Amino acid sequence: METKSIHKELNTANKEITLDLFGMTCANCALRIEKGLNKEDGIEEARVNFARETAYVKYRVNLQKDTILEKVKSLGYSASEHSAENKSKSEDKHKAELNKLKQRLLLSAALSLPLLYTMVSHVSFLSFLPLPPILMHPWFQFLLASPIQFWIGFPFILGAYRALRNGSSNMDVLVVMGTSAAYFYSLGFSIIEGYNQSDIFFLNSFEHYEHLSKGHTVFPALYYETSAVLLTIILVGKWIETLVRGKSSQAIEALFNLKAPRALIKKQDSWVEVPSEFIKVKDLIMVKAGEKIPTDSLVMEGNSSVDESMLTGESLPVDKKKDSLVLGGTINGSGTLILEAQKVGSETLLASIIRTIEDAQGSKAPLQKIADKISGIFVPIVISISILDFFIWFLFLEPGNIPGALEKAIAILVIACPCALGLATPVSLLVGTGKAASKGILFRNAESLELASSIQTIAFDKTGTLTEGRPFVVNYLTNTEGAKIHNFLQIVASLESGSEHPLGKALLTYAQQQSLGLLPFQDIQIESGGGLSGRIEDWKAMVGKLTYLEVYGNSFDEKLKDQASIWEKNGCTVFYAIISKENEIQQGIFAMEDKLKPGSIQAIQDLKQMGIEPILLTGDNLVTAQKIAEEVGIDTVYSSLNPLDKQNWIRKFQAQNRKIAMAGDGINDAPALASADLGIAMGKGTDVAIEAAGVVLVKGDLERLVDVIRISKNTVRNIRQNFFWALGYNALGIPIAGIGLLAPWLSGAAMAFSSISVVLNALSLNLKKD
Repeated sequence: METKSIHKELNTANKEITLDLFGMTCANCALRIEKGLNKEDGIEEARVNFARETAYVKYRVNLQKDTILEKVKSLGYSASEHSAENKSKSEDKHKAELNKLKQRLLLSAALSLPLLYTMVSHVSFLSFLPLPPILMHPWFQFLLASPIQFWIGFPFILGAYRALRNGSSNMDVLVVMGTSAAYFYSLGFSIIEGYNQSDIFFLNSFEHYEHLSKGHTVFPALYYETSAVLLTIILVGKWIETLVRGKSSQAIEALFNLKAPRALIKKQDSWVEVPSEFIKVKDLIMVKAGEKIPTDSLVMEGNSSVDESMLTGESLPVDKKKDSLVLGGTINGSGTLILEAQKVGSETLLASIIRTIEDAQGSKAPLQKIADKISGIFVPIVISISILDFFIWFLFLEPGNIPGALEKAIAILVIACPCALGLATPVSLLVGTGKAASKGILFRNAESLELASSIQTIAFDKTGTLTEGRPFVVNYLTNTEGAKIHNFLQIVASLESGSEHPLGKALLTYAQQQSLGLLPFQDIQIESGGGLSGRIEDWKAMVGKLTYLEVYGNSFDEKLKDQASIWEKNGCTVFYAIISKENEIQQGIFAMEDKLKPGSIQAIQDLKQMGIEPILLTGDNLVTAQKIAEEVGIDTVYSSLNPLDKQNWIRKFQAQNRKIAMAGDGINDAPALASADLGIAMGKGTDVAIEAAGVVLVKGDLERLVDVIRISKNTVRNIRQNFFWALGYNALGIPIAGIGLLAPWLSGAAMAFSSISVVLNALSLNLKKD
């Protein structure tokens, strides 16, 4: 069965673009870009993902891409279009930024190390260490701290300027305020005291500073080391955070790496190696043992087994022979295959999977929207608390002690960290969606991933969901005899050749097995969930459920109906057919069976153990539906339903305040899939079903549905842990800093640790067994 494309069709009134962003330093930068883009005329929607450093933009057709790029630039950042072709350029640019960060960190560490060493004078148990007098010289400290403050710290200054210019605030504002307060306070006192001691131009000797090593203080306390060490610690945190954050997107990087760089295609009478992007539909491709299959293709010659685990989660190799479909990015086994390209470039399943994952990772879960609101007001509140704390210490607790009050205020500014809050959701989503993709599960958006964790009931379609969706005819009976039997079967099969329904395909296969040719059909009318009618030569024909035929005034032979009841009690699906012309009417019934999917029984048991109620919504008759339900362990059955009936049952459950998911694969499931809180489509189902769903199971394996729930629960739990840590850290850290129990440099270390801990916690999702 052909695997359908899973990507969304573009709205003809709008265009979409994904951008790679450069220059962001914290989650509030992402918020600022997002707000700025959403205010731009012509942009319908913009979503920025700080963890992946990308932006998804939906815009009107009359807006130019360059206008969007210029808008990002006007906000103080840079951007380029995200595509497979530009991917290497973006990676190079990100690597260059990372290398620049590393160089700044190393230089900052070298300059701040002597200043850090001067802190031994503040720690009694380290007083035995020698302290060279020059290290305490104000102008020596000034020379070390100034490059850190203005050159190495320039990105923070620039980020703060961009934020304030656009009427917002971010982590950079807090860092710049804190470090600048320490630096300029120290500079001011250096100038005043240097002038008083005639040392402003380093004219005085260092002799009087030797008293410092003997415990005599001849110079007021300065905070050059605070600003310098603080910036260095923040850079250390940023460096580690960037490295660790890169690991969170390894799953999608692994998918990019599945693409075969080159392919062997047939040109006239010879085989020529070309870059895989040059492959065209209908090209013949040779794939040798152990090589990657370059694109979705049909096997023309050869036999082999293909490892599809990277796309479908199937652990065992799948046998392939002539006319089998093979997928780009999978690995050929022991045999050589000659293939005919069917889909190329962005139309392949691998490209669709990558696009779907990127869409999901670029979307926002409801939890993230809460974090965005908090981040938007966080920085102004922290600044207000810091200023208030300064005046409380200066006016009441330690009257007149500017250095002491300043130190507490700086500690508050620095320890507050909106970054941890901004990273709480997107990094966990990166890991969760990536892990799901490795199992053949595609979440279409972040909301679907979050919703799956709260599902209480899952409604299942039968054919193609619980069963394999490949029914076959096991019995056939008509009220005719002789040659008319074959004529009846030929006419009914010809009518069904105009249908995509699995039962119709089963009848078509049965007729072909009887070596019956097909006749041309006309005036086909399909009633979803009922049946179809049309004309075959001089015959009027109708096929479908008994109720469908009776609605149009057809009375059916009682003997046939009695036999149908017997077949149904044995678990068969029965459908009815009637053909007529002039005064001649022929009737018949067909009994179908469909095998349960391997793993269906275990999946239903696992769901019940997780407290999720499975129910069956099927168009089949009650007897057949109950037999299938008993086999898999479903207690609640609703049968003989058309598509709108299924949709109505979904709404009835929702009216009872139950979170319900619908799992299906056909066109007749689309209304219910769209109406359910969460639609789950089988990847081998129809495009309509897939488009209506929030989750796609690439292989259609119900055991993966259990993984959907587990991965969702683990990811949402992880996000909540991150929120608890980020909010709890600030709720605890700010008061501790405010009462003077944390030095500013320790506050900086704590701030860096908070972001790193959130990312590491998100990565722990990879260690959980689903």
